[in-house]
Amino acid sequence: MRFGVLGPVTAWTDAGPPVVIQGLKVRALLADLLVHEGRPVPADRLIDHLWGTELPGNPSGTLSAKVSQLRRAFEDAEPGSRALVRSGPAGYSLALESTTCDSLRFRELLDAGAVDEALALWRGPAYADFADEAFVETAVARLTDERLSACERADLSVADLSDLVRAHPLREGLRAAQMKALYRAGRQSEALGSFDEVRSLLVEELGLDPSPSLVALQQSILKQELPHARNNLPAQVTELIGREEALADLGVALGTARLLTLTGPGGVGKTRLALAAAAAVAERFADGVVLVELAAVTPDALSVSNALTDAVQAALDLRDTGEAIVDRLAAVMGSRLLVLDNCEQVVEEVAVLVDRLLAAAPGLQVLASSREPLGLAGEVVWSVPPLVIPGVDSGPETVEECSAVQLFVARAAAASRGFALTEETVADVAVLCRRLDGIPLALELAATRVRALGVRGLVARLDDRFRLLATGHRGAAPRQQTLHAMIDWSWELLDAAEQSVLQRLAVHADGCTAEAAAAVCGEDDVLDVLVRLVDRSLVVPVDGTRFRLLESVAAYCVDKLQDSGELEAVRQRHLAYYVSLAESAQLFGAEQGRWLQLLDDDSANFRVALDRAVSTGQLDMAERLVDALAWYWFLRGRHLEALRSMEAVPGSARAGIWRAGYLYLLGRPEAAVERDRWIDAADAMGQWWIGYAASDAGDLAACQSLLDSALKRFEADGDQWGVGAVLAARAKHAHVRGDLPALYDDACRSIAIFRALGDRWGVLQATSWFGAHAELVGDFDEAERLHLEGVAAAEEIGLWPELANELGMLGWTSIRQGRYDAARSYGERAVRLATEQGQRATQALAEIVLAFAARRTGALGEASERLQTLIDVARRQQEAVLYLALVLDELGFVRELQGRLGDALELHVEAFRVSEEFDSLRGMCWALEGIAGCHPDKTLAAVLLGCTAATRASENYLVAATETDDLDRAVAAAASAPDYQVAYARGAELSPAEAFTLLVRQ
Repeated sequence: MRFGVLGPVTAWTDAGPPVVIQGLKVRALLADLLVHEGRPVPADRLIDHLWGTELPGNPSGTLSAKVSQLRRAFEDAEPGSRALVRSGPAGYSLALESTTCDSLRFRELLDAGAVDEALALWRGPAYADFADEAFVETAVARLTDERLSACERADLSVADLSDLVRAHPLREGLRAAQMKALYRAGRQSEALGSFDEVRSLLVEELGLDPSPSLVALQQSILKQELPHARNNLPAQVTELIGREEALADLGVALGTARLLTLTGPGGVGKTRLALAAAAAVAERFADGVVLVELAAVTPDALSVSNALTDAVQAALDLRDTGEAIVDRLAAVMGSRLLVLDNCEQVVEEVAVLVDRLLAAAPGLQVLASSREPLGLAGEVVWSVPPLVIPGVDSGPETVEECSAVQLFVARAAAASRGFALTEETVADVAVLCRRLDGIPLALELAATRVRALGVRGLVARLDDRFRLLATGHRGAAPRQQTLHAMIDWSWELLDAAEQSVLQRLAVHADGCTAEAAAAVCGEDDVLDVLVRLVDRSLVVPVDGTRFRLLESVAAYCVDKLQDSGELEAVRQRHLAYYVSLAESAQLFGAEQGRWLQLLDDDSANFRVALDRAVSTGQLDMAERLVDALAWYWFLRGRHLEALRSMEAVPGSARAGIWRAGYLYLLGRPEAAVERDRWIDAADAMGQWWIGYAASDAGDLAACQSLLDSALKRFEADGDQWGVGAVLAARAKHAHVRGDLPALYDDACRSIAIFRALGDRWGVLQATSWFGAHAELVGDFDEAERLHLEGVAAAEEIGLWPELANELGMLGWTSIRQGRYDAARSYGERAVRLATEQGQRATQALAEIVLAFAARRTGALGEASERLQTLIDVARRQQEAVLYLALVLDELGFVRELQGRLGDALELHVEAFRVSEEFDSLRGMCWALEGIAGCHPDKTLAAVLLGCTAATRASENYLVAATETDDLDRAVAAAASAPDYQVAYARGAELSPAEAFTLLVRQ
């Protein structure tokens, strides 16, 4: 019999039909017993609950009759169930457990972390048909609170959470869940609006402020620091056999443990079990489950900690920034499960990182696999056992039930069609599984040989092998001896060519292509050999184009290389191949997208190659490698990795030029010193790179000089890519100055060149500035079309930094069109992506879009906060940044609307001076119009307005419809001047600089 209270009170049988219980008081009796969840209820309390002051003539006898009716109803529905209603000295009770009562099952699932499954048990309000009875009041309140707490943890839709918030407007946990859901749906303004609403309600109704955690969440949303759901667990191609109980245990452990480490010898199945366990609990984590494979992070790395954080960033699809990397990783974790696989090579460094992340990210859980524990406080260590093997005296039925046998038979049947566990094979299979200690990898290796040798032949050879190796590995654990013996046996069954290829593959990190395998093995073609090794389960195919070794096999093969004296020679061929591969990459042209993916696939191999070049003193090879990869790192937004790699060759002029540019991109103060150190040695590409990267730092004159010099050299060399790149960079400078003819000309020529070359990055750059020109002249539809075209192109080949920029430009175009909802949507997407990619300039553009949209929709507080943050960041730079004047003016308009005219005036004056520094006539006009709107001298205001009107007309500067409100306020304020027309006409004869001089003289 089963009972339900999470909705109307119900009872049903295991067969499914509902139990019909006649009589309101009998049903009330059942509800009262269910409220107490198996605890006895005294008879007098039941009588009081059921009848209150309207007692029957014989209360005890009547209660006894109702209990008998309830028992009879149970018995009629399911024979033997009458015994569920128990009586004793303490009163009546109902026999319940979690499998028979939904409220108990609900709590059990919550404790195990299965929130969604727990919520699925609810069918309506608890005890719905007795909600008005006093005896259920406490139980209903407790269950309702538990349900709401579960809803706060679940991954509910925005609509569901909004309904709950309306029903419980003061519950901060629901508000937090709703705010997060809105943010992740790209509705940041609504998330902030929800916070403002609950803050007002708390003050008005309770006289309280929001909790610190809710305030922190609001700040995270404002700063775009919330993480986004991501799940990169690979799909498994074979069934996980024999681990059902283990998965159940791990599911429970992950309900409470923040750090769970699976330990065990190589080949026991730690990785496979960890992946299955993570997949089983993925729905518990609102921000996803991320696998970080650490096999390629070795103790030989120049910096193990950097290699480790690089691997985590790559798995999270984050780009590095100038921030403290561990702090940034912690900031984006949210409610996430991080799966760290193969920790044993660098266990100390992993422990340090995990300790810091867990301390700084309260919603993070870590599932690690390692041959040894991490040794941290609170770590739950779960030793992965081998599969169950049959005993010596096991009968056929018992053998068949053993998980080791099931795995072996499944894999053997896949390798040898028609193989099955029969009377003829069962004894040999049992012996084989015992000999292999139930180690999954050993069983799978053996299964590949069934077709050639049969099970009996396998057993005979294993007997010989284990006797031969019985004394060879006494220092190893028994099961590790078994695995080593299994791999050793498989090794000796290979021919010489297969052995040679297999052991040489071991120097690769995270796999390789067939071409790489051939080069490193010193062979012309090894594809046929690779296919044979795949058939023997010694090599694993990846995505059909790459091949990698299992961890245990790779370790075995490195030992073989060491014993044969080949290790250093093979590692040297590995270095030479990957230097050559990097230098052959065609990242400047039509093959850009394909090569980006190829280089992505071999990122780990490039790191290993660079580490070897530096550690062995081959700095010429290191220099070639970082020079070849510098543009790849830029296109992928991996600025810190690039910088660290270039610092490994400090004496290289070529690396120094690249390093200076990356320092500018990261906003480092030493960028100018590094530029001056190497600029005399720069070729055309180096000059362009510094001019391009330093443009956002504000020194436009120096950058323009570098670009002009680079253009002459590119033209002399016939380098069309270089010419197009300089023209795109010059277009940016023209945009800053408001030089519309130069902007149009340079952008058009750049687009033509890059389209002819087929270079997507170049087309994106030029198209973006061509779209900016369209926006400046008022052709907003064309600007939108061009930026949407850029979005599609960037998404196609994964140029995420450029995608963020195009989204920001779309947001700005929407601002100019007066489409503020669209602007917010684009701005929110852009700021999230720019933050993840570490693109400081693009992040600033997106924040500007959001601030402008906020001001124009009346959210002056939000606009003020965003703008002030941008200004504070800009003022910390040594030189004025490009966006500063625009932001100062916008905050000036906010202050004007807030009635703070003195503050507004100061901001507009500063904006003018910054615009003048950049020679931006357009910016000067904006600043003068802002000054006119808040200056007390209305005659001077009229002069300034006359100046800007004349300048706009002569330069063809558009006054967009969305700017007219600001201008109209200024005109209305100045119109009170008695000599307005005269002053206005006098201003038309002045340049912006001359007009500003009148202000300064006052």
